Amino acid sequence: MNVQQDMDVTVVGAGPVGLVLAAELALSGATVQVIERRAEPDEGMKAGAINVPTAEALDRRGLLPAAEQVQREMLERVGSFARTADDERSGEGRGARTPRFTGHFAGMILDAGLVDWSDPDLAAHTAVDGARMVPQCELEALLAGHVARLGVPVRRGVEVTSLEDTGDGVLVGTTAGTVRTGWLVGCDGGRSTVRRLAGIAFPGTDPELTGHLAVADIADPEKLANGWTWSARGAYRYGPQPGRVVTVEFDGARAGLPHTRLPRGGAPLPPVTLEKVQASLRRVSGTDVTLTALRGAATRWSDNARQAAAYRAGRVLLAGDAAHVHSPFGGQGLNLGVGDAMNLGWKLGAVVAGWAPEGLLDSYDTERRPLGAWVLDWTRAQVGVLRGDAKSAALREVVADLLSTRDGTTYAVKKISGVTQRIDLPGDHPLVGRYAPDLWLRDGSRLADHGHGGGFLLLDRTADGAFARLAEPWAGRVSGVTDGPATPAGVLVRPDGVVAWASDTAGSTAAGALEAALRRWAGAPSPSPGHEPVGRSGGPAHA
Repeated sequence: MNVQQDMDVTVVGAGPVGLVLAAELALSGATVQVIERRAEPDEGMKAGAINVPTAEALDRRGLLPAAEQVQREMLERVGSFARTADDERSGEGRGARTPRFTGHFAGMILDAGLVDWSDPDLAAHTAVDGARMVPQCELEALLAGHVARLGVPVRRGVEVTSLEDTGDGVLVGTTAGTVRTGWLVGCDGGRSTVRRLAGIAFPGTDPELTGHLAVADIADPEKLANGWTWSARGAYRYGPQPGRVVTVEFDGARAGLPHTRLPRGGAPLPPVTLEKVQASLRRVSGTDVTLTALRGAATRWSDNARQAAAYRAGRVLLAGDAAHVHSPFGGQGLNLGVGDAMNLGWKLGAVVAGWAPEGLLDSYDTERRPLGAWVLDWTRAQVGVLRGDAKSAALREVVADLLSTRDGTTYAVKKISGVTQRIDLPGDHPLVGRYAPDLWLRDGSRLADHGHGGGFLLLDRTADGAFARLAEPWAGRVSGVTDGPATPAGVLVRPDGVVAWASDTAGSTAAGALEAALRRWAGAPSPSPGHEPVGRSGGPAHA
């Protein structure tokens, strides 16, 4: 099989992160292909749900109905294990009751009944409540259909063997021949071949534990306690659905995870067998429980926590697990990677198209690195609480006490859900730097409904449409949406959903700030509105 060549961007890795990135690049007008080492999609058990920013990213691209259907099917198959809200979803007029997802901290389940759902941060992001229970495998299938509709080729069974940054592009050696591409993005996981070949260091902390996740047929499930149970050997969880088991052993990651000590690319790890899962479960539970079969592929993981020294080296970039790895506690990994892809996609697309303002691509690392560092520490903290020693057990009691309070649970849920994520951007309006909230318009639509094609969104609620007129020279990049007078009076949302500018009032001061934001993020005005310059592998390497 020949790999398509002379592409603007080649994405390595066809997991959710690579697929989201490829779709965003395609929407920006770039030519893009995805190459993937695996011949078939990975069916191993991984993330079981998505957070609010990820669900809202699907919403902005018109994929919310499909994600909601996945959740309905999941609830039908396994039953709802999340508390259902007593009140109906506001503003939708459908009278639908939706599950409230809370998550856990170090195995301590967060009680939905203790959460202050009226908290402004939570109340501002409810439109995607029906699309949170989307497991990684289902998400990957949904995104595969999305990129196929956009015409993005996904080349499976192709491995990267070498790369050379030539200054004006990248020559990529693969098992299917040489790829000539303008930019190369490694979305190829924690053992990233792209990261290794690019010479990007991967510092961090070594692992202490090995974890397993599986759904199995169990001959004697009565020997297991429901929920999380701790022991001197580690911890395990049985449930929330029949047969689902998670084990955590503080063994220094000696149970078959060689890449956790020295992250490198290489051959795939051997599959997790029924015998390994059973042996791990017996050790941590202290029982002779018997597993008779695995339902689907089991997975293993560790608390290896590392972050790439740079997310970019010339024309090679990293996203997702290739840029950062950590334990899955709190369900942050998939969502962190999707956030990377959304942030990078439009910026790299702007460079290819030729309109990127100076330094735009470098802002990818600047903006995403702090969030990646926080996630690593959030997972490290949970490992500290999970250990089976007496000191960790005492700390666990203190944390459990805090999480039994309304304020403590609300704080943790807000962190896990992602609604408090913020990027440090210029501007003093409280929305700036945050993901755009549910902004309902007078015609019954939401602002997100107008962003299915990508690009910037400008909400104009001035009486005379002053903000929309000001943005007309950026018409090829910015879509104006007018609405009746309301607060905020104007909001500029970047393609990744982050608010770049907002104002509660009209007038010259607000208009001046809007123009500055447009120039900062959307580049110089187009010579001919609505007609953008087209680039091929374009953009300076310093953009």
